[in-house]
Amino acid sequence: MKTEDRDLFSKVVEACGEKIAESACCDCVADAVVAATEIGYPVLVRAAYALGGLGSGFADNEEELRRLVNVALVNSPQVIIDKSLKGWKELEYEVVRDKNDNCITVCNMENFDPMGVHTGESIVIAPSQTLTNAEYYRLRQCALKVIRHLGIVGECNIQYAVDTKTSEFRIIEVNARLSRSSALASKATGYPLAYVAAKLALGHDLVQLRNSVTKCTTACFEPSLDYCVAKVPRWDLQKFSTVDARIGSAMQSVGEVMAIGRTFEETIQKALRMVDDASLGFDPIRYELELGRRGLATSGPNFDAELKKELANPTPVRMWAIAKAFEHGMNVEEVHTLTNIDRWFLSKLHGLHMLKGTMKSLDFYALRQNPVLLKEAKTRGFSDKQIAAIISAPEKIIDSEISPHLLPSDHGSQRYSGGPVSEAHVRHLRKKLGIVPTVKQIDTLAAEFPATTNYLYVTYSGDEHDLQLAGSTKQCSDLPGTDLISGYAIPEPLALNFQSSSDVMQQSSKANKDVDADSRIVVLGCGPYRIGSSVEFDWCSVNCIRTLRSLGHTAIVINCNPETVSTDFDESDRLYFEELSHERVMDIAELEDPRGVVISVGGQTPNNLALGLHKCGIRILGTSVEAIDACEDRNKFSQLCDSLRIDQPEWSQFATLQEARQFCKVAGFPVLVRPSYVLSGAAMRVVTNDGDLDLFLKTAAVVSRDHPVVISKYITGAKEVEMDGVGKSGDLVNYAIAEHVENAGVHSGDATLLLPAQRLFVETHRKVKSISQKLCRALKISGPFNIQFICKDNEVKVIECNLRASRSMPFISKTYNVNFIELATRIMTGMPVHPAIIQPMDIDFVACKVPMFSFGRLKNSDPRLGVEMSSTGEVACFGVNAYEAFLKGMMAANFKLPTKNILVSIGPAAAKAEFLASGAAKQLQDMGFTLFATKNTHEYLTNTGGLSCSLVYKPLIKREPNVLTMLQTGKIDLVIDVPDSMDSDALTDGFKIRRGAIEAAVSLITDIKTAIFTCSALHRKWVRESSGKPFWDVCSWQEYVEIVERLS
Repeated sequence: MKTEDRDLFSKVVEACGEKIAESACCDCVADAVVAATEIGYPVLVRAAYALGGLGSGFADNEEELRRLVNVALVNSPQVIIDKSLKGWKELEYEVVRDKNDNCITVCNMENFDPMGVHTGESIVIAPSQTLTNAEYYRLRQCALKVIRHLGIVGECNIQYAVDTKTSEFRIIEVNARLSRSSALASKATGYPLAYVAAKLALGHDLVQLRNSVTKCTTACFEPSLDYCVAKVPRWDLQKFSTVDARIGSAMQSVGEVMAIGRTFEETIQKALRMVDDASLGFDPIRYELELGRRGLATSGPNFDAELKKELANPTPVRMWAIAKAFEHGMNVEEVHTLTNIDRWFLSKLHGLHMLKGTMKSLDFYALRQNPVLLKEAKTRGFSDKQIAAIISAPEKIIDSEISPHLLPSDHGSQRYSGGPVSEAHVRHLRKKLGIVPTVKQIDTLAAEFPATTNYLYVTYSGDEHDLQLAGSTKQCSDLPGTDLISGYAIPEPLALNFQSSSDVMQQSSKANKDVDADSRIVVLGCGPYRIGSSVEFDWCSVNCIRTLRSLGHTAIVINCNPETVSTDFDESDRLYFEELSHERVMDIAELEDPRGVVISVGGQTPNNLALGLHKCGIRILGTSVEAIDACEDRNKFSQLCDSLRIDQPEWSQFATLQEARQFCKVAGFPVLVRPSYVLSGAAMRVVTNDGDLDLFLKTAAVVSRDHPVVISKYITGAKEVEMDGVGKSGDLVNYAIAEHVENAGVHSGDATLLLPAQRLFVETHRKVKSISQKLCRALKISGPFNIQFICKDNEVKVIECNLRASRSMPFISKTYNVNFIELATRIMTGMPVHPAIIQPMDIDFVACKVPMFSFGRLKNSDPRLGVEMSSTGEVACFGVNAYEAFLKGMMAANFKLPTKNILVSIGPAAAKAEFLASGAAKQLQDMGFTLFATKNTHEYLTNTGGLSCSLVYKPLIKREPNVLTMLQTGKIDLVIDVPDSMDSDALTDGFKIRRGAIEAAVSLITDIKTAIFTCSALHRKWVRESSGKPFWDVCSWQEYVEIVERLS
């Protein structure tokens, strides 16, 4: 409590002879104004007891203060007014203390970004790079003193702000628990903080506990690092057209990556590639892409001002803007003045810029003559693809290294024979020059003691590998490069004996024999969490890894996400904390010489690597790469469906705006524009007229220049259904069908799922299964897959097919207690499987998956649903019926059940009619709720429906009673606002109503189907409780599982 209560914490720090930033705790706006006046502007406003800086911000004057305090008090009963330390350096120490007062600092971390940017939003470097030895030990001693005074037993985190001009420091806070930084510190050092903290809580001491990495030293030691670690956050703000993209004191990032290298330059370049597929490293191209997305020029009279604005007011692309600033002619001091980033970091980055400039003056042959420069570039983190983009093609071919086909010795490289320089050319050159990476271990003690862990990273700053690698003595893989089979012929899936899976299954005696002890299989992880790819895919990866190990295989993981279980070093046999890039996967595959690579459990990122790896001879286990390409390429998949006579929305591929317009003229608006090889509906859009089509296609073209864009007829009012399954050589082994509460048009990741499906016709169910079997056979699927359908008037059409694990697979596996990933892994490794018995018609419970949104953190974002995914998480709940499961799920996702007043504002006429015809409005009135409605909705409910409701005015009308006033004064419990348009516009009344609800922490529903289902669920609850019967049924997951097991 002393660390959470600001007054108590201040007294503790003063008792230790240290200082905190001047601050005051307030519970109303008036007190906050007085406190800010006494402290002096600028001040930082923070909501007490809030996570991730929710509701915080900097105020330079009273007007800004009042606005921030009002927002903060929505999220917390108390606000903290701090003296602003913006621009100071921010550092953290992870501290562990036991009951015997043994106290150590496990890791210290330095924020690349200065104070003013939340530590969760900042790039973090470990260990600190810019502190002097005296400064490091001064802060360490302070940390030990404060933690001992607080009497903390376990693990904690202390944060500092340091004034670089005077070396004066302030303690920001102490988190007396495992925090976000603890996970990073554990992965950065190899010191298992959570494990040690649990043991300390049980009464052990640090001297008794062993170092789980060395196995021979105690846990009472401070790790020593002979490498550098960088954490870079991942944002997805570009998905929200109206959002304020500036980053600051409140967290908006949705994930993060961690990179390991021997130099800061190598590490930061790795991290920048990990966090964004469009980034080559420390390079201005990513910033230029963002400017293009914003509709801004990358040069011209206004560019200088725009660049300086970006540096001074950071957005997620500031790091690449720094690269652009150096290219634009700014020096380290100028960039430091604008950003307050330490000059040491900036000088290192400027060094990368200078090295790039040197390489830019060379062509391929000149670089070949300068191996020292190429080695230096690789040591400082330049990727092959990045180097290829920097150097120029020779004007004249002076020798002929022609390789018409990839040879075994090429292993993903290609001899240069003229034309533009490619990644494969640079790979071939550096291998020929002997410039290859080495594999190093994380050993916690800088090689003072032998390490037993296989926690690894790859670097060019090394002379030898830290462990024996099967492929390190070989020149290459024994497989030549592989081209895709021409046409649309789908080959047999690959199993571990490199025969077809059907051949393996016929030889059951061989399939069951002991696995070769040296059978190595690489599993590609999910990369950074982002909108569309979160912990669901890590669950799939971990279950694949565990199944492989249980079958006797050596499981090798490649991933770069410190938040995942798959990057726990004891979860796999070998963990490479590395980039999920073509170059790095090829490097590791060459060194490990695996029997196969699993790409189907990590989401879209590994899937996108499949084609390139396959062409380089890497063995992709399970469903063939040709089949994956046939599904990912929108054009090929549509042609496949046509050939199988599977119904799908009318579609066409296009390369020009005129072709798109012609399709729209024939099919009619609305239409859906769908790029290939994208995740979570990126750059997918419903277009309703020619003007919107013209405007949007520029964006879609940026996303996927190498793959076609397909336009299809958008079907309104259709139900969406999902089928998740596991195939074996084209046979459907197990499947599950879930239905969406929302109609098609809401991205499946944002939809509410019911399992088993509750409202499907038997004929619809039969058609979904039949089409799934047909596609499974045609694609010869061996592994996990997901198909999405739209159903209307008993017609079933296919939207898309993903030949990988889907984000709903963990939900389905837990609902039916059938591990679909375990089944898929056994199939991919050629082991026999037996279909699980699933009888959805007889299961007397329902599971509901509900999305979780972060609109409250995303300033000015429009909280509405569409074809591009916007949710950042999900929950799942069980109930005896769909209504109970749904309400449980909604409440778990922070939906507050209304108690008195409900606002209804429905735009589309069809939605108004449906809301009234469904009886939802009458149900609300029967339950005693007071209904408020905006003008058109009010007229419809009263005149057509004969219902009683009160008129309120929209925000832009500026008359009372006004919607915004009622929201701000807490007079509304629930807002049902169904928008007219499919596009966001910050100037509309609807936007202001939705945004007002979010900022007042009022529950909001923007989909008509969800609104009707919510009303029905609330009414069911009211009826049962009014008659004295309980509505909620509280059971453990195991009790629900027993129901499934009894049926089996």
